[in-house]
Amino acid sequence: MATLNYNGTSHSFFILLGIPGLEDQHTWISLPFFISYLVAVLGNSLLVFIVITERSLHEPMYLFLCMLAVADLILSTTTVPKALAIFWFHAGEISLDGCLTQIFFIHATFIAESGILLAMAFDRYVAICDPLRYTAVLSHAVILRFGLAVVLRSFSVILPDVFLVKRLPFCHSNVLPHTYCEHMAVAKFACADIRVNVWYGLSVLLSTVVLDALLILVSYILILNAVFHLPSQGARQKALSTCGSHLGVISMFYLPGIFTIITQRFGHHVPLHTHILLANICMLAPPMLNPIIYGVKTKQIRERVVSTFHSGTMLSLCD
Repeated sequence: MATLNYNGTSHSFFILLGIPGLEDQHTWISLPFFISYLVAVLGNSLLVFIVITERSLHEPMYLFLCMLAVADLILSTTTVPKALAIFWFHAGEISLDGCLTQIFFIHATFIAESGILLAMAFDRYVAICDPLRYTAVLSHAVILRFGLAVVLRSFSVILPDVFLVKRLPFCHSNVLPHTYCEHMAVAKFACADIRVNVWYGLSVLLSTVVLDALLILVSYILILNAVFHLPSQGARQKALSTCGSHLGVISMFYLPGIFTIITQRFGHHVPLHTHILLANICMLAPPMLNPIIYGVKTKQIRERVVSTFHSGTMLSLCD
């Protein structure tokens, strides 16, 4: 493989193909993309608005949920509009700087969501295992520190990714068979040694998302141990019901990613367009389904949504 002492011309832009092999189906494929994005933007924006404006929801669980909704808005807006531009207008060209910006926000937001889910697991652990100290342990100051820590961690571990890609010379094809720029997908087109990129990317994954998943698993083992030691069946059901929404969101975040990694690692005969579709599901499903899961499972949010729409309907009738 070539070294970094490359003296040729490096590409300053890339061409995103969308979903290779399914170009004639792009118009139809764009429909679920557009609907998912619309639901994600409306659902998460409404969730943020409700949590911010309703003082009774200024509790740790809902504040973490608000952070998750903001991260979902950033993640979906970073990827889906460009994909729709490719599907509808064949606007696949993206500058190197634009590609690097996508890489930064996609990976940083993904890691931030993982950190927020870990914070939410800690919230459920304290609420169930140490309820008398819940408000003291998870004060607004502590929640703010959690939020800052999540943002700083995401920024500090992903920023080197950008510089690792920026340093590479791209003298091979500049046509990317994808709907968005992803670190290793872009790095593979470099005419230079990318072992640093590979090992750094793996170390970031293990030290953030994988570590978060393990800590979440430990927290739920402790939670289940505490729940099954509760004296009554009713108390056990109530405790478990408070974790239902969070478990659903965790499943939507981690399971598609795990399935995608397994498919990429062992599915050598799986068509390329299947890999691309699975990667897009990881970006589309959580932002779309998270507000729906919490809206359906959480009584306070459900009632506030109904109240908001009822007030809006009454105002329009009065006008």
